[in-house]
Amino acid sequence: MFKAARHYRICGVQGPRPSISIGRQIRFNVIARDWGRSLSTTMTQMKPNKANSEILESYTNKDGLKVVERFFSVPLDYANSEGEKIRIFARNLIPKNKAKTVEEEEKLPYLIYFQGGPGFEVELQSSSGFAGEIHDQGYQTLWLDQRGTGLSTHISPESLPSRLVTDQDKADYLKHFRADSIVKDCEEIRKILLGDKPNPEDRKWTVMGQSYGGFCAITYLSFFPSALKEVFLTGGLAPLDSDPDRVYASLIPIIRKRNEIYYKKYPQDVKRVRDILAYLETNNVILPNGGQLTVNRWLHLGIQFGATGGIDRIHQNVFRVTNDLELFGNLTFKTLQTIESQYSFDGNPIYAILHEPLYCQGQAPKWSAARILSNHPEFSWAHVKALADTEPIYFYGEMVFPNAFDDYVNLRPLKGAAEILANDSSWGPLYNLDQLRKNEVKVTAATYFDDMYVQFGLAQETAAAIANSEQYITNQLYHDGLRVDSKDVIKHLFKISKREYN
Repeated sequence: MFKAARHYRICGVQGPRPSISIGRQIRFNVIARDWGRSLSTTMTQMKPNKANSEILESYTNKDGLKVVERFFSVPLDYANSEGEKIRIFARNLIPKNKAKTVEEEEKLPYLIYFQGGPGFEVELQSSSGFAGEIHDQGYQTLWLDQRGTGLSTHISPESLPSRLVTDQDKADYLKHFRADSIVKDCEEIRKILLGDKPNPEDRKWTVMGQSYGGFCAITYLSFFPSALKEVFLTGGLAPLDSDPDRVYASLIPIIRKRNEIYYKKYPQDVKRVRDILAYLETNNVILPNGGQLTVNRWLHLGIQFGATGGIDRIHQNVFRVTNDLELFGNLTFKTLQTIESQYSFDGNPIYAILHEPLYCQGQAPKWSAARILSNHPEFSWAHVKALADTEPIYFYGEMVFPNAFDDYVNLRPLKGAAEILANDSSWGPLYNLDQLRKNEVKVTAATYFDDMYVQFGLAQETAAAIANSEQYITNQLYHDGLRVDSKDVIKHLFKISKREYN
């Protein structure tokens, strides 16, 4: 572990490793129709577009941001563009301090933001945080609810088209919700919003991708580089492998290290966690929404170790559950509600269904995380419970196992489809390595040395594979650095993006 912080600036070049230059400071810190145009900024208005029956809504919030809610109709399957359509939602934010008139709004360049996940929507942003930092750079922004999420055509058992009867039908449908389709949606939207600009450079836009959003951005860069002015990645240098096996194997040491740090900080939790798992193993604990709190679901809470403050949040869970068991002999509704809210499989099932397939190109994932973790007994309660009470059981990281489709109530109807997808090897390409090697679009990445979700070594392989890429690397932030220290991350990204060298 690094005791002193350092600031690295890294240029991605062809070859196995990027070249490195170390700065002086010691801080080691990394559709197809638009339903209308801009409306009045003084009040909420709704206006039907002549070409269709959809509605565009616009209003200005108290932070001085004009908000335009945009909907687009796009093909479910781009191989059949005249076939079934789905709807994509994107929220357009325009900072009024940068554009006071409609004419000035038209001149503001677009930055489109790709959310992490997979399978998560984007909340309405304010003028603070990283959205505010981006707007200060002179952009208007587009916040995409990727297909299958939020106000776009949403994936959930109750929202699937009625024509999907069998598990195979559902699996075939869900295959259209990966990054390859997401970036094609963006191309449709870009052409609608910018396609009539007279200057070809004005028809391009900038992309920022957080975590899985960065994976999407690299897919975009692979297949539609001419659409992009610039790419920013935060914790999003995707491994370019064809399956997730090496990804999970590389993450085991980091997950183990985070567990060791947790138990060193809270040594009393070694026995407490063991007692909790013994209770869960012998009791049928039902969560408020009907899901089940099993040993495996409890250990999945370890995903929080990868975010700022996650170790303390896990301890608070352990402390609360231990208190319940001592006082009442069972878990209270409030405790179960708290635990249930900390993992979003039920409301965002794409995360579980496509979490391993999102890496796949011509390979089947075959429940990669479960296979890899089975070689590490410190994560197995069946193994650890037979050891002395002083031996800790380790929490999992960002992994999805088959038993999640039993434990989470809203995943149960999708269990059969998930099994089919786990054994499907017909996944198409997500990256064009030849194009990335000759890339001319500026790519600037914030990379976190201790990232528990995107392993640092694999991220460096990707940086080396993408020409014209540079990084801001830090061991002072975790995977959520963009949100936790927005000013620092955005400042360094845009400074490096200038490509000014001493």
